[in-house]
Amino acid sequence: MERLIPDRDTPGAFWVRFGLTSQSWVDPARPDFLAFEYVQHIAMVLDHTVLGAPADRRLRIVHLGGAGMSIPRWVAWRRPGTAQVVCEPDVELTEEVRRKIPLPPRSGIKVRDVDGRAGLSAMPEGWADVVIVDAFDGSQVPGELATAECLDDLRRVGREEALVIYNVTDRAPFAWVKRLAAGLAERWPHLIIGMEPVVQKGKRFGNIVLAAADTRPDVAGIERASAGLTVGYRWISGRAARSWPGGAEPYRDGAAEPSPGPTGRGW
Repeated sequence: MERLIPDRDTPGAFWVRFGLTSQSWVDPARPDFLAFEYVQHIAMVLDHTVLGAPADRRLRIVHLGGAGMSIPRWVAWRRPGTAQVVCEPDVELTEEVRRKIPLPPRSGIKVRDVDGRAGLSAMPEGWADVVIVDAFDGSQVPGELATAECLDDLRRVGREEALVIYNVTDRAPFAWVKRLAAGLAERWPHLIIGMEPVVQKGKRFGNIVLAAADTRPDVAGIERASAGLTVGYRWISGRAARSWPGGAEPYRDGAAEPSPGPTGRGW
């Protein structure tokens, strides 16, 4: 079954879909245009953290989950020369992407046909400036990517002032994502959590972006930039973010659960 569906309104652009759920949107001619609100906010976090590093420093970014590779394409456009590794176990999807919307020459993006945990375990210690976890099995985040052991491996592969970004989905009272947030808060000194106001109020299931860092992110800058978007996020930071899990315990390997899925006809 084909996963890349042409966008009738934008020649050359494609929706990446799993069943009724659209996972991403890619226009290879416009890598700067990010259609999905969670993708915009991941880019925004990058802009207000590691992408401000000196231009002569070659950044290294790891992506667990690739889909149409809209974020790696944006990074290659935003900061050319960045070394990027994408771990995407869906070989058929990757082949379809290469056939229909191939990556540009010399993009610096390397795709490995492995799942996130296998990709992490193969990486050397202290290699990545950023790891972005945006991996779904259908409409759910695999539980193995939210365990204490996975977070320990993320901590291991980060170098110097490392940054970890998660895109996950959940609904109030956020029991699943709070266990992930608890694990992040135990391993990084700074944590921010963003989501749409309707999601935060418990009115809708939706995306939640978490960023854990060794250096305090520019929270004020992120909030200003978010407020300027059509769909802005509310951000929890500082002590409020660290107390948000409310005593939740991180999952462990062997007892992990996937994130809750949506109900109804997609979201």
